[in-house]
Amino acid sequence: MGSLVHVKEATVITPSDQTPSTVLSLSALDSQLFLRFTIEYLLVYSPVSDPVSLSGRLKSALSRALVPYFPFSGRVRDGGGGSLEVNCRGQGALFLEAVTDHLTCLDFQKPPRHVTSWRKLLSLNVIDVLAGAPPLVVQLTWLRDGAAALAVGVNHCVSDGIGSAEFLTLFAELSRDSLSQTELKRKHLWDRHLLNPSPVRGSLNHPEFNRVPDLCGFVNRFNAERLVPTTVVFERQRLTELKKLASRLSESNSNKHTSFEVLSAHVWRSWARSLNLPASQTLKLLFSINVRDRVKPSLPSGFYGNAFVVGCAQTTVKDLTEKGLSHAAMLVKQAKERVGDDHVRSVVEAVSKGRACPDSVGVLILSQWSRLGLERLDFGFGKPVHVGSVCCDRYCLLLPVPEQSDAVKVMVAVPSSAVDSYENLLSCPNA
Repeated sequence: MGSLVHVKEATVITPSDQTPSTVLSLSALDSQLFLRFTIEYLLVYSPVSDPVSLSGRLKSALSRALVPYFPFSGRVRDGGGGSLEVNCRGQGALFLEAVTDHLTCLDFQKPPRHVTSWRKLLSLNVIDVLAGAPPLVVQLTWLRDGAAALAVGVNHCVSDGIGSAEFLTLFAELSRDSLSQTELKRKHLWDRHLLNPSPVRGSLNHPEFNRVPDLCGFVNRFNAERLVPTTVVFERQRLTELKKLASRLSESNSNKHTSFEVLSAHVWRSWARSLNLPASQTLKLLFSINVRDRVKPSLPSGFYGNAFVVGCAQTTVKDLTEKGLSHAAMLVKQAKERVGDDHVRSVVEAVSKGRACPDSVGVLILSQWSRLGLERLDFGFGKPVHVGSVCCDRYCLLLPVPEQSDAVKVMVAVPSSAVDSYENLLSCPNA
């Protein structure tokens, strides 16, 4: 569908007021090798009555939002020694306006046909985030039925999901001109020095960075086989049933699990079982853990840098598939519980000195977008009817479901030979 999206206008949006001219250092967590990509949000809105005024309002709001978030209008570059920095000279973010006669609002009620079907809804695909591209790109695409798709690309080195969602919240509020006095006083803090390397007591194990043997051509399979996008929605009742199932199967009556723990465990097991991997293959579930309140002292409110570490649940295919949901959920819980101040400081030390980076063998990466508030983003034309990613990848996303506050949509691309089995297993927790 790439040729069916036509970019009408590309505008560099600079801050509406003077901003500091400076070079800002990024933290060791920001500078990690595996974060050198763009987070690509996709929000779809019902048909809009006044598209001309909307476009102008978005540009004005973006310009105003770039004042407190001025690093988003700078340029990320190599700072030497493996660290990164942002050269802030008010260079600007990029705003694209496009049209398509192919897609309508209804097309987003199901997964895309191909992993890159919606690629051109964010036409500037930044491959190398250090090559001078703006760290922030916004594209407004008018769909065939008058609906609007708003895609936002944020350089992950500059901000994590929580931080970028806070920026989008301000952007939306400015677009509606509805900032309260409390909101005007909200802090937007750089303060990356708070996550500088510091002395660590002892040596901690970090399985997320350890390599495991590839017993089945795992990486080659995902590179060679066609990946098929899938989406499955879990309403509150289904999540409650998963919790009850995990509790019923648990060896200990004291094991109570969160919705995240049981859902991520169920997705992990279904994914692993569908791939028909060797019983002795080691598998990992990697997921981000917010450390804002896990470090001492806690990070201040408004900190929008990368403030997460990678949690790692690890086991063999045999144990994951045979020991049941409660065992997998317990592995996820234990991975979360390992993360305290010492663990975070140890990760910072590891990534700053050894350039530690997760491997991809036997790995399912899961990212939780369902708690970012994306489904509440109203830019003056209502709340989105679809929230997701521009492209569907082998990395699993837990997404919010508009108008269903307790529901979660699971989106992941699965090898074509496994997709039917995966969807069946995901729909039948007792199987």
